[in-house]
Amino acid sequence: MKLINMFVLIQFAMLLPLAYVNAQSTTSVQTKVANGLLEGTTETSGVKSFKGVPFAKPPVGDLRWKAPQPAENWSGVKKADQFAKSPMQARIFGDMMFRSGGTSEDCLYLNVWTPAKTMKEKLPVLVYFYGGGYVAGDGSEGRYDGEAMAKTGIVSLTVNYRLGVFGFMAHPELSKETSYKGSGNYGLLDQYAALKWVRENIAAFGGDPNRVTIAGESAGSISVSAQMASPLSKNLIAGAIGESGAMIKPTLAPLPLAEAEKNGLAFAEKVQAGSLAALRAIPAADLLKAASGQNGFRTAATIDGYFLPKTVDEIFAAGEQAKVPLLAGWNSAETPYQGFMRAEPPTPEGYAKRVKQDFPEQAEQVLKLYPGNTTAEVVKSATSLASDRFIAYSTWKWLDLHAKSSAKPTYRYLFSKSKPPMTKEFANATTGLAGGVTKATDQKAAAPAPAQPVSEGAPHAFEIEYAMGNLDKNPVYAWTAEDHQISKTMLTYFSNFIKTGNPNGGGLPKWAPIGGSEQASFMNIGLKTASEKATDLERYRFLDQLYSK
Repeated sequence: MKLINMFVLIQFAMLLPLAYVNAQSTTSVQTKVANGLLEGTTETSGVKSFKGVPFAKPPVGDLRWKAPQPAENWSGVKKADQFAKSPMQARIFGDMMFRSGGTSEDCLYLNVWTPAKTMKEKLPVLVYFYGGGYVAGDGSEGRYDGEAMAKTGIVSLTVNYRLGVFGFMAHPELSKETSYKGSGNYGLLDQYAALKWVRENIAAFGGDPNRVTIAGESAGSISVSAQMASPLSKNLIAGAIGESGAMIKPTLAPLPLAEAEKNGLAFAEKVQAGSLAALRAIPAADLLKAASGQNGFRTAATIDGYFLPKTVDEIFAAGEQAKVPLLAGWNSAETPYQGFMRAEPPTPEGYAKRVKQDFPEQAEQVLKLYPGNTTAEVVKSATSLASDRFIAYSTWKWLDLHAKSSAKPTYRYLFSKSKPPMTKEFANATTGLAGGVTKATDQKAAAPAPAQPVSEGAPHAFEIEYAMGNLDKNPVYAWTAEDHQISKTMLTYFSNFIKTGNPNGGGLPKWAPIGGSEQASFMNIGLKTASEKATDLERYRFLDQLYSK
C-alpha cells in the first residue's frame, strides 16, 4: 500500500506544482516549469527553495559573447537543491561570501524561494540582482538569500549574470554578428532573459507574472535602472527597488558603441587574439587573468542600439522608461572621507587643498556646500562629497528624473545605521573593500596605527542584510536587538512595496513619495527611523551642472 501511495504521489507531482514527492519527509518538493520537472527542498521554515535552476543555455564555446539562448529541455527530474557555480571573476571584495562551488563560464542559473503551497496563489515576486561593480558577485551570497523575504508572502529570486570581460565586451566582429549591429551588455541581457523566464515560469512557484518587482544593490541597483530604461525589459516589471546606484554619470555610465568596441579591440590585442574565433578559443581562466591584471579590461555597459538605445538619463528624461513605482536610496557613508582626502590629513587646511585640486573653478562653491572649518566638519563633508561623487548623486538623479517623468510614486530613503562591533572570531580582522573584512592570520600583534577620525554612518553595501532580513547569515558582526529591529523595519518597508507599490503599512513611520517636489522628504532608516526633509538639494543641483556638461 505504501508503494502504491508513493507511485500516486510521484504521478501527481507531474501535474501539480510544489507537490511533495516523499511520503516520509517534507524535505523534497517538485514543480513543473517549461523545460521540465524540478526537485527542490523545503526549509525548516516551510519555505520551498529551488537552487541552480537554468534559465539559459551555458554561454560557452560559440555562445561566448552572445545574447543568452533559451535553456534546453530535460527529461526526468532535475535536482535543484544546490547553488550553481558563480560567474567567472577574481576575488575582489572582502564582503562577498559565496555558497557556490567555484566559478565557471557555465553560470546562467537562478534561485527561487517560495512560500506558496499551490500554483493558484499568484503571490508578488521579487527578482534581485547582486552588486559587485559588474566584475564580481553571485546569487548564492547569504545576504541575498530569499527565505526571509519569502516568509513575508513573496516569491523571491536571485539571478546570476555574466561579469567583466565575459559580460560586457564589445568588439566590431561581435557587432557584425548581430541584427542590430551592436555588441556588449551580455550581463544585462542575461538579466533580461531571466525576467522573460520569470514571466513564463513563475506561476509554477505560486507567483504572479504580472507583479514582478526588480531590486538590487550597487551594480545590481545600476542594473535595475538599466532594466527600467531598456525597451526590451521595461514591460516585464511592475515595480523597482534600487539600493545605491544608477547607470548615470559618473556611476558606471554606458559607453558609446565605438568607444566600447575600441576597448574590446585593445583587449584582443593584449591577449594576442587577431580574430573573434581566436578570442573564443582562449580558455576562460586565461581570459579572466588577462582581464583582471594591470591594464586589463574596462568593464562598462554599452549604448548598443538594442538593449540601450541611448543613455539611461536621456531615456528617463524623455519619460520612456518603465512607468512603475520606484523605491531607491543610498547609505549615509557610502565612501569614507579618505576617498576624497586621499593622503591629505582631515584638517581644514588639507581639505581646502583637496577641494581646490579637484574643483579649481568651483572651490568656493564646494566649500560652501560641503564646509570644512573643523576636523569634525571635514570628516563629515569629505565623507558626503566622496559618497555623492561615487554613487549617491546618480541615485538621486534617477529618483528625480523618475518622479518628474513617470507620474508614479517615487520613494527615497537614507540608510544610516553604523556597523556594530565584530564578533570575537573577527576581533583582529581588518576592514576590506566594500565593507568587507580580512581575517588576521599572523599571530603576532601588529603595531597599532595612529588613531584616525572615523566616517560615521553606514558604509557601502551594509544595508543589504537589513533589507533582506539576513543579519543571521553574516557571522562577522555582533548584531544587537537594535540591529534586528532595524532589519525588521526595513524588510517590512520593502515587502510592503513589493506587494502594493507602497512601502507603508504595519504601523511603520509614514513614508511619503517625493512626487517631484523640491521640498521632498526621505525616510531615514536607522536607530530612529523617521521621515526627514531633504536638505541636500543644492549639493545635487551643483553636481548636476558638473555632470551634465
